[in-house]
Amino acid sequence: MKKFFEIITNIWKIEELRTRILMTLGLLLVYRFGAQVVLPGIDTSQLAALVNRTDTGILGILNAFTGGAFANASVFALGIMPYISASIVVQLMGIAIPYLQKLDKEGESGRKTKNQITRWLTIGICIIQAPTYLYSLGALGVPDSAFLLGKGLNFIVPSVIILVTGCVFAMWLGEKITDKGIGNGISLLIMIGILAKLPQSFVQEGASRLNGNGGPMLILVELILWFVVILASVLLVMATRRIPVQYARRTASGGYEKNVMGSRQYIPLKLNASGVMPIIFAQAIMFAPGLIGSYFNSSALGQWMEVQFQDIFGLAYNILFGLLIIIFTYFYTAITVPTNKMADDLKRSGGFIPGIRPGKETADFLDRIMSLITLPGSVFLAILAVLPAVVVKLMDMQANWALFYGGTSLLIMVGVAIDTVQQVNSYLLNHHYDGLMKTGKNRKVA
Repeated sequence: MKKFFEIITNIWKIEELRTRILMTLGLLLVYRFGAQVVLPGIDTSQLAALVNRTDTGILGILNAFTGGAFANASVFALGIMPYISASIVVQLMGIAIPYLQKLDKEGESGRKTKNQITRWLTIGICIIQAPTYLYSLGALGVPDSAFLLGKGLNFIVPSVIILVTGCVFAMWLGEKITDKGIGNGISLLIMIGILAKLPQSFVQEGASRLNGNGGPMLILVELILWFVVILASVLLVMATRRIPVQYARRTASGGYEKNVMGSRQYIPLKLNASGVMPIIFAQAIMFAPGLIGSYFNSSALGQWMEVQFQDIFGLAYNILFGLLIIIFTYFYTAITVPTNKMADDLKRSGGFIPGIRPGKETADFLDRIMSLITLPGSVFLAILAVLPAVVVKLMDMQANWALFYGGTSLLIMVGVAIDTVQQVNSYLLNHHYDGLMKTGKNRKVA
């Protein structure tokens, strides 16, 4: 405990880190406040049916991603899902469109242009999703009397503008957190919404068990299992394979000679280099089959899709969910781990992997190793993602609490938390303080 307070004190001493943390907390508070601001013209006292419909199932996931704003008919009801959808589309198009591939090679300027394309596409998606959301409120149980201004254009047009603006503002908050705060802003906005449901879900599960459905002993078993799953998630996020690298020194003739006396270094290749992004991407896609099924529910196929893919604990839903996670893990790893660039950087610095020729052979070797370690990483990630469906069937667990046993909720929380802690840890070590993730003596320079 003393060590913990010492680390907190060290964090507070670093002015830049303190400012970034306060900035992050302030922007997250703004986002949570906005999630409670209801659209003008809607009677909040008549939203009980909407809250009940979005308590579980696929709508429950969507509501968690928006921090409850979806069920509140809030100005942030669309959340940041349009931005995530736009990011998926832009990254997928980057495989086939030469212009986007060219932007990837232009460094910082190309990244800025690509981000701008993503923002404009986000607005386009919002313009489609906003009226869809407004017109679906009636189907989700909101009575006509709740619309104080009616459902005409004098309500729809301003509300669409507000919803689009709310999404753009949430996107801006996420980008500001990334630039001026700590952690990945978009992921933090999702995590804070998920965390908001954790206490309520645990209380509901505890009340259910104490009322005769298993008793206190089963609550203890569930908590132990929960911490085991958290530990497994942490290991998945942090597990790496280290590739040894040796450096050569330049000779008088301009060539290189092997520096056998030098210390060996390593390239750390993560078992799950894509982090939680495959989960977020796959979850964004999983909203589509159920919505398509509900739109074509007059046909047998549409009815089957509506039933199968709106049940987040169903077999068909979780098989497709797991497959998408494996696919997106490979896809995101391929675009975030540039093996060719790593090989070129090694060659330019005189580094080489023992037994492997520098250049193309090194790039092929690194690519092969990434493919091999990504397979078990992606499968393990998929297993953790579908684990809530398993515990619901085997342990008769409350649906909301089961979502924290792996799945989207827990993996996002663990991944984002570790990423944020690692950034804080880097600040501490750079200022010669003891890190959050490493023990040792305070190394403050006099």
